[in-house]
Amino acid sequence: YDTNKVCCSSHPDAPLIEDYRAGDQICSECGLVVGDRVIDVGSEWRTFSNEKSGVDPSRVGGPENPLLNGSDLTTMIGPGRGDASFDTFGVARYQNRKTMSSSDRALINAFREINAMADRINLPRTIVDRANNLFKQVHDGRNLKGRSNDAIASACLYIACRQEGVPRTFKEICAVSKISKREIGRCFKLILKALETSVDLITTGDFMSRFCSNLGLPNMVQRAATHIARKAVELDIVPGRSPISVAAAAIYMASQASEDKRSQKEIGDIAGVADVTIRQSYKLMYPHAVKLFPEDFKFATPIDQLPQM
Repeated sequence: YDTNKVCCSSHPDAPLIEDYRAGDQICSECGLVVGDRVIDVGSEWRTFSNEKSGVDPSRVGGPENPLLNGSDLTTMIGPGRGDASFDTFGVARYQNRKTMSSSDRALINAFREINAMADRINLPRTIVDRANNLFKQVHDGRNLKGRSNDAIASACLYIACRQEGVPRTFKEICAVSKISKREIGRCFKLILKALETSVDLITTGDFMSRFCSNLGLPNMVQRAATHIARKAVELDIVPGRSPISVAAAAIYMASQASEDKRSQKEIGDIAGVADVTIRQSYKLMYPHAVKLFPEDFKFATPIDQLPQM
């Protein structure tokens, strides 16, 4: 049999009983102590998370956060009780240094804010980590003096989304933040400049699946809208229009040609653009509609009956 297995020499198949207090392993057949000084790697406490006190008796704190300068590992000195704790003037002999530097306190608050914002729009951990790292870099470089930390945190979250390839619009970040869209945009530019980093350009396809699913549009309409927007950009029909307004106009055009029609107002609310903006892009695209639709698109409303602005 396997030589690495710990077992009783007389009863190799008998299960062993572990006596945790003595640290022994005992054969269940004959009581022979097969191994001693066995270390119990389990927790010495049982923790019940629903206990009222909320005090976890485990002896270790949380893991070290590499973004803080070790301040989450400082030792807190409890209040002194015996005579040795006080000097002759009655002043406590051992005192806590101020437990956390103001810089770390600012970082922790910003990380908390980034976490809360990401939670509100269901962003995954990878984006939160990237935003935290960006914030730490900006904070350490002291590049954006005078800007509020919340504004920098919002801009970092916006940049992290774009770098991870799942951009959100400024309006979407603004909706979960306390900061105005204008201020987030300003911080965004300053951070890119300070960190000498760049972000990929936003394309019309980046938002399609999210906008269409929020509007409850079927896959066929989403595919058509993606095709329309891409073609409109390729043929340079919509020069200077923002990708988000082109995407919104493409969704409007595709939905109006299908059975699942959506109004400009509905699409504008989801995409965060004004009806007028959608109308302007749609006006440019409408004359070329024949070239924009995919060949296999099943029209519920033919092109010549699409709304004209």
